[in-house]
Amino acid sequence: MYYIFLGIFWVGVYLALIMAPLVVLLVSPVPAGSGFWWDVSLALGFAGTAMMGTLFFQTARFRRASAPFGIDIIYYFHRQISLVAFAFILIHPLLLLTVEPSLWGFFRPAVAPWHFWAGVGSLLALCLLLVSSLCRKPLHIDYDRWRVAHAVLATLALVLAIAHIEGVGHYVDAPSKKLLWGLISLSWLLLLAYVRLVKPALLLRRPFRVTEVIAERGDAWTLQLAPEGHAGFSFQPGQFAWLTVWDSPFALKEHPFSFASSAEHPGALRFTIKALGDFTARIKEVAVGQKVYVDGPYGSFSTDRQPADSYVFIAGGIGIVPIMGILRTLVDRADRRPLLLIYAYHTWERLTFREELETLRGQLDLRLVFVLKEPPQGWQGEVGLLSEELLARHLPQQQNDRQEYFICGPVSMIQLSEKLLNRLGVPLSKIHSELFDLV
Repeated sequence: MYYIFLGIFWVGVYLALIMAPLVVLLVSPVPAGSGFWWDVSLALGFAGTAMMGTLFFQTARFRRASAPFGIDIIYYFHRQISLVAFAFILIHPLLLLTVEPSLWGFFRPAVAPWHFWAGVGSLLALCLLLVSSLCRKPLHIDYDRWRVAHAVLATLALVLAIAHIEGVGHYVDAPSKKLLWGLISLSWLLLLAYVRLVKPALLLRRPFRVTEVIAERGDAWTLQLAPEGHAGFSFQPGQFAWLTVWDSPFALKEHPFSFASSAEHPGALRFTIKALGDFTARIKEVAVGQKVYVDGPYGSFSTDRQPADSYVFIAGGIGIVPIMGILRTLVDRADRRPLLLIYAYHTWERLTFREELETLRGQLDLRLVFVLKEPPQGWQGEVGLLSEELLARHLPQQQNDRQEYFICGPVSMIQLSEKLLNRLGVPLSKIHSELFDLV
């Protein structure tokens, strides 16, 4: 209930931030209107700019603001609302050019005022930002380079949009409105400064050191970290953090990984990372003693957030990592609640944490179900892909309101598992998952 009320509060804060610039349109004195569609166009421009400004708030990773939703939901919303903001900002000039065709004559350097080109530049920056984000994978854009370009383009688009509004001055020329609009614009710029300058500086003062690098099955590697010069931080089992390795926090080269370690031992953080891309393929090269930076904890994917009499976990591939952190925590807490883990993987030989899971079976009230796509000869367990029939065979026969379900793995597997569980009668409110593949 606490998180519900907290979520309502932050939704209200967001709506207030969106609506604040529109107050500029209503504060007296209000200039004479130029026609319905002209005024609609200006309102869309203000609204789109306001949404653009709040996008920095969404990526600032304020833990209190993201706690009710989970940072993955915040980032998913960030992606969707950015499309709405872009639509508003795009419609703004299109409406003006439709209502007043003579404005096409401004598209000449010697004729158009500077604030006109500021608006054009803001729109072009948004176009590049949108295309590079939606098509990053098809265009084979490196993630780290994309992040830097994304930050630069977003900053440029916002600054040019503010300059455009100030230059036009139609609705912000009165002293009171100049002050109001100036304060709103300043708040966005200060937020930008916090995200890009202040927060990295704070992380720089709280480094961690790699104390061990452990090879795991399935081309995965575990980094064990210890805080250096500070006490570290506590976290809930199942949560994650952003790691920066080989660079400073200012470099924008951080990557999200789940905690694989027990929440009962925050002084010895563990992250198990599978070699899947350019950055993760180099994890095995990390040297003991390497300085790293950890921004966390984040996420709502945690049994601590969902008290229950029993838990069902469904993992696919390296999605076992946050669930492993949960199981290790439950061992340290001597927890004896019934647990079911359905773990899907390609082969038995490469199955990550295989031996430790067998050990955990004896330390917890844990039932293990391995599902292999390519089973070894003589395999007696489940084979193939997750299906409704497979889940029905292993899920508790008597479901109750005090049973929670946690899913982690590839996006396609998460979506399939959610549908299958719902078909089997599990309410969506009882199903919890976390998405990392948002860009």
